[in-house]
Amino acid sequence: MQKKMASSGVQLCLKHRFLLRTLKKATTTGCAQVRHCCTVLRPRQLPNVTGTPTKHYRPQLIRFYSDLLAKRGETKEDTNQLLHAKKGVALDESPALLDLDAAAGSYALEEISDEEAVRLAPLPSIPPVAASLRDYVDQSETLAKLVHLGVNLWKLEGRPNVGSMLLRLNFDADVAPRMLFLKALGVDDSRLGYVITQNPFFLTEDLENLRARVNYLKSKKFTSENVASMVSRAPYLLNFSVKRLDNRLGFYQQQLGLSASNTRNVVSRLPRLLCGSLEPVKENLKVCEIELGFKANEIQHIVLAVPKILTANKRKLTQIFDFLHNTMKVPHHLIAKSPQVLNTKFLRIKERHLFLEYLGRAQYNPDQANYVSLERLASSPDDTFCAEVALASPEDFFLFQKTL
Repeated sequence: MQKKMASSGVQLCLKHRFLLRTLKKATTTGCAQVRHCCTVLRPRQLPNVTGTPTKHYRPQLIRFYSDLLAKRGETKEDTNQLLHAKKGVALDESPALLDLDAAAGSYALEEISDEEAVRLAPLPSIPPVAASLRDYVDQSETLAKLVHLGVNLWKLEGRPNVGSMLLRLNFDADVAPRMLFLKALGVDDSRLGYVITQNPFFLTEDLENLRARVNYLKSKKFTSENVASMVSRAPYLLNFSVKRLDNRLGFYQQQLGLSASNTRNVVSRLPRLLCGSLEPVKENLKVCEIELGFKANEIQHIVLAVPKILTANKRKLTQIFDFLHNTMKVPHHLIAKSPQVLNTKFLRIKERHLFLEYLGRAQYNPDQANYVSLERLASSPDDTFCAEVALASPEDFFLFQKTL
C-alpha cells in the first residue's frame, strides 16, 4: 500500500513538473512576442518618442499587436495573464508602448469617419537628399515664394552650400524684410529675382549693416536713383563693408586722378568696379600706360568715356589697339578722342577697314578729304556704314566679306 502511494506521489510530481515547464515555455514565448512587437515599433520611428503614442499612430500599434495575437491563436486576456505572470521581465522600451490597454481602450479600436480621416494631416515627405532644389519646392514655402519672385533655382543649386542655406531660411523672418528693404531702396520688382539669383547671400546679411552701407553711399553724394541702379546691376555691392567701399572709391580717385564727381560718374555707370577684384584693373591701367603708350590724361579721358576699359580683356584690348595704330595708322590722340572703338568687336573693325581700303576710302586723318571718323567706323549699323561711309550697297559689302 505504501509503495502504491509513493508511486502515485511521484507521478503527481512529474505531472506538475511537466505543467510548470509548459507554463514557463508559454510565458517565455509570449514575452518574446511582446519584445518583438516593441522592437518592430521602436519609439524613434514615431514623432512623439518620449510620451504616449499620438492619435495617428496608436491605432497602428494596436492593429499590429492584434494581428500578432491572431496568428498565434491567443486571446487578449491570455496575453494579459502572461504579462502579469512575468512582471519581472525587463524590456528596454518605453512603458507607454507596452501598456496596450491604457493606450487603446475603446477609442483605439473604433473606426473613424471620413471627415476625421481628412483632417488627419500627414507629415510632409521632405527628401533627405536630392540632386535638385526642384524636389523641395512643394515642401518649402521659402523656395516656392522665391520662384514666384523670379529667382532661378537651377542657377543656385550648383553653387556650394547655397541650397542648404535657402532651405534653412524662413520666408517671413529672413526673406520678406530684405525684399522690403530693396523695394524701399528703389529696386524695381522685375529686378528682385535677378538680385537674389546673382547674390543669394544677400538674404543672410544683417539689415542694420545694409542700411549703414546705403547711408555711406548717400553720404558720398550718390543719389537714391544711383544707389538703386547700382544694386540692381551689381547685386554684391551691399555685401561689402563701409570700410571696403571707402577704400575702393579712394583707389579709383587716386589712381586715375579723378575728382569726386568724376569718380561717382565712373562708379555709378560701372558699379561692379566696387565688387570685383582690383588686379584686372591695375593690370589694364599698366597696359594702357606701358604697352599701348597712352598718356595719363588720355587714360583719364578713355576711362571717363568708356569705364569698361578698366575690366576689358587684356588680349582683346591690345589686339584692337595694334590694328588701329599699326595697320590703320591712327595716332594715340585720335584713339583717345574716340575711345569707344576700343570696346568694339575686332572683326567688325577689320572687315570695315579692309572694305574701305578696297574702295580707296580708308582715310582716318581729319585734315584730309574723305575723312572717316573712328566712331562712325565702329558704331554705325551696316546699312548706315555702307550708304554714308563706304558709299556702296550692303550687297557689295556682304560679297566682300565672303572673300576674307
